[in-house]
Amino acid sequence: MPYDLENRLVVGLASSALFDLTESDKIFTEQGTHAYREHQRANENEPLKPGTAFPFIKRLLSINEISPDNPPVEVVLLSRNDPDTGLRVMNSIQHHNLQITRAAFLQGKFPYQYIPALSISLFLSANETDVKNAITAGHPAGQVLDSKHTDETDDNELRVAFDFDGVLADDEAESIYQNTNDITKFHEHESNKVGIPHNPGPLKKFLEKLSKIQSDEEEKAAADDTYKPKLRISIVTARNAPSHERVISTMRSWGITVNEAFFLGGIEKSRVLEVLKPHIFFDDQRTHLEPASKILPSVHIPFGIKNI
Repeated sequence: MPYDLENRLVVGLASSALFDLTESDKIFTEQGTHAYREHQRANENEPLKPGTAFPFIKRLLSINEISPDNPPVEVVLLSRNDPDTGLRVMNSIQHHNLQITRAAFLQGKFPYQYIPALSISLFLSANETDVKNAITAGHPAGQVLDSKHTDETDDNELRVAFDFDGVLADDEAESIYQNTNDITKFHEHESNKVGIPHNPGPLKKFLEKLSKIQSDEEEKAAADDTYKPKLRISIVTARNAPSHERVISTMRSWGITVNEAFFLGGIEKSRVLEVLKPHIFFDDQRTHLEPASKILPSVHIPFGIKNI
């Protein structure tokens, strides 16, 4: 039987998100394709160092222990390398003991074209152009920003944090504020539509898949008292009362609950994120991501009115 992707959480991943490619990219930019190929061949057994998304991916894959014979998570490498130069990436994956066995090497072609074919709910890359192409085509994608964050290994949790507007929901409400610059009109709009769920944003499907994994973990914990659920999901948004209520009613309509929600009303998000310590944070606005990326892995979702 064909391998089932539809009922799994599938993450598509560029090597630039998973590993630190600073040295390799510099050789490619300054010396060209031939020098890059020679460098990768000469170092194909020299493991690449972990990159920004590495802690998130490692912890996400660890959740597969709840069902090793039918793992809920699949990570697929989508690489702009050709198979020859990509061998170092695959060797590095094996070195770091990451259960990533499926890959596509595209020799410079755009990865986003393969997102629907592989049932990908999230595509991560450090390449801004690749991510923007994916979002423009209507696919879920985010640009992993550079971060010096070092993973803390003293706990087994996987903490995922989302902004709401322009990430989980579309930019309908955000457009009201940006077009009027009037917070009162924004709150009035959201209060008047409190019973009308928001339209989905780019990562709504990804959140649904995560929520399903949380349910699977709860079932596992109920059947096995030695198992402690790992996944925690948070929303960290600049909204505050009374516009918080539509967020909650929208999540209810989607059948999704989260572990924490922070309605900050203009308080700098990094203040909360530094305490929360998510292993990845998604936001559509770089003004929020710039301080956040200094302390934790952050991903820009280039969607909606703030990214036109």
